[in-house]
Amino acid sequence: MSVAFVTYVCLIVVPYLRYRPRPAGRAADFEWHFLVPCRDEEAVVGGTVRYLRQTFPGAHVWVIDDDSDDATAAVVRGFLDDRNVHLVQRRRPHARTGKGDALNDAYRVLKLWMGRHADADRAVLVVVDADGRPARDCLEVCAARHLFGDPAIGAVQVDVRMLNAGVRQAGVPRWRGWWGDLLVRMQDLEFRTAIAAIQLSRGVTGTISMGGNGQFTRLSALDSVAGPAGRPWRGSLLEDFELGVHLLTAGWRTGFTLDTHVQQEGLYSLRRFLAQRTRWGQGTMQCLRYVRWIWASPHLSTLGAAEMLYYLAQPWLQLLGTLVYPIPLVLLAQRAATAPAEVWAWFTGGAWVLFTVYGLFGLLPFVLWGPVYKARCTPTIGMTRALGYGLLYAIYIYTFYVTSWRAVVRLARGRNGWAKTRRNTERLTGDVALDC
Repeated sequence: MSVAFVTYVCLIVVPYLRYRPRPAGRAADFEWHFLVPCRDEEAVVGGTVRYLRQTFPGAHVWVIDDDSDDATAAVVRGFLDDRNVHLVQRRRPHARTGKGDALNDAYRVLKLWMGRHADADRAVLVVVDADGRPARDCLEVCAARHLFGDPAIGAVQVDVRMLNAGVRQAGVPRWRGWWGDLLVRMQDLEFRTAIAAIQLSRGVTGTISMGGNGQFTRLSALDSVAGPAGRPWRGSLLEDFELGVHLLTAGWRTGFTLDTHVQQEGLYSLRRFLAQRTRWGQGTMQCLRYVRWIWASPHLSTLGAAEMLYYLAQPWLQLLGTLVYPIPLVLLAQRAATAPAEVWAWFTGGAWVLFTVYGLFGLLPFVLWGPVYKARCTPTIGMTRALGYGLLYAIYIYTFYVTSWRAVVRLARGRNGWAKTRRNTERLTGDVALDC
């Protein structure tokens, strides 16, 4: 299994390293609408709206206030003299029911605003986090012939980067700033190398998935999966992947590009990071209900269906792994305690080679992302630091075993509510514990 995994990683790394930019298109050929879901985002939403309007003057910005307790709505109202800025307000008890529900409300309001004669094939909805910063060329890149220039493409996901990678958190003890900086760096490495390479490989299987930030979707594609209730996004905590499932099984193709990107804020806090990844893991588990739908879809190849099912199985395999992997170590420790001389003779007689090979094959698929990160993303760092990042990434991956167990506990307890992960600029409060 280790050899197979190393082979798989090599197969996705080579195309990633050989990737070359492709020609962009004309943004003016499409109508662009940015959707910005917000819940208590007073600290960042003003800067995001200002950035989007200044950077993309022809686009519309739809801010969805999910019944915020702070001044989010008031900040947005300050922009409403601009006719390209719109505020969609939700009220409890119908608010705070999930990001997907907030996006569905914006979708329905936008449809009414556009009218029945709108060209749904030209209109593209772009989901951006409240702290998101899409690159200035993202509309031109997504308008390219191989992306939205192809009428069969229903959605495009762009590369994701951490805007605070390499930026030390201010106002905290030095050790905490150092730790937070490494955590953000691992998130940047993960998205820009491993996730990007996997997305490129999915171009072969036809199963490119959507992300929660930098998600571009054609309005006609959303219409095709919205149903009578007008809900293209469904109830999963991983509403982005869920949308991709619906689009792919409806016959649309999805695209991914490294030619542009969206920046978001990486998390300095391990507690907030674990809360975020627990929600993602729980959302993946919830999407297990689509297994039969995926397998039976005539629009997915057998390889494509197998790839999606493998992704859905990941958190469950991690649960199994935490139960199975310790068994041989426990048995070895028990034997070493009862017959230490016998175990030492076995180890020095050649068993050390097995441990060495197993260790190399276990670490190599993760450590190599450090040098890849240097080659593609941060060429100014030294090779020693790149290898160090790779080793840290191997440790970082083990946090997913923790979040998988947290996710399954939440499922067992019926805690399926959605709660946002607070920004780095916000004071740590009980809301974070709720998200856990």
